[in-house]
Order: sequence, then structure tokens, then C-alpha cells
Amino acid sequence: MATKKATRRPAKKRPAPRRPERHQPESLRLRSLAVSLTVNDLVRSLAWYRDVLRFTVGERWQDGGQLRGVQLKAGSCDLMLNQDDYAKGRDRKKGDGMRIWLATTQDIEDLAAGITARGGHLDHAPQDMPWGDRAFAITDPDGFKITVIQE
Repeated sequence: MATKKATRRPAKKRPAPRRPERHQPESLRLRSLAVSLTVNDLVRSLAWYRDVLRFTVGERWQDGGQLRGVQLKAGSCDLMLNQDDYAKGRDRKKGDGMRIWLATTQDIEDLAAGITARGGHLDHAPQDMPWGDRAFAITDPDGFKITVIQE
């Protein structure tokens, strides 16, 4: 007795969804953005971002056996830290006029509690923002301002 093979019908092709027309001239479209910070003490800053905020260490850059920079990762985001060579002076103020915004879907209360438990000092505890997100702020060892928001 011969067995009958099941035959498959070819799947119906669905038309691809129409994309809206892009504005011209074409705008910049990015898939990621990385920030690079020049710090006074790379070892101290690396420890703070790794141990307090919980970034993971990616690449490390050395010159003449000296650590000159590191790539830190958090999800799909990169943060580079570079040792200041003090060519612009040792008293150069860092972090003035900028704020780094970190967006997450993680629980903001848990993140803030973990940071303070690991020795971090929040500029302000998690609070509701006027636009609907919840956020807290912290300042890194060089004065760079960071706001963490829960979307």
C-alpha cells in the first residue's frame, strides 16, 4: 500500500506595508549613539560606571602600557571614557552645560535603590516628570550630569 505525501500549498504573499514618503532632503537616521567623556582619573571613573551604575566593560585602549580609554556598554548603548591628557589644563571643568539622558524600561525604583546601595549619591530620588516618565538624577565623579528615565 502506497502512502500519500501531503502537499503544501504555496503561502500567499502579502504585500509589504507601504512606508510613508520620506521628507526631502533626507534627514539623518541613526541606529545608535555613543558618548565619549574625557575624565580626570580613568581608573576611578571606570570603577564608578562599572560598579555603581553597572555598565559592563567592552574594549580597553592602552598606549605604552598605560590605560588610556575604555568602552562601556549598557544594552545597545556605548559610553567611552578617555583619560584627560591635561593639554587644556588640569583645572578644566568637566560636564558643564550638558546632561546625559539614559532611558530604560527597567524599574526605576530598583535601579535607584541599587545605585545608592553600591555607594552612589542621587541628585534627586525617582520622581514623576511633567511629561509622564519617572526619573532620577546622579552626577559622576567628574561632574557629568546623568538623568535615568523609565519609559
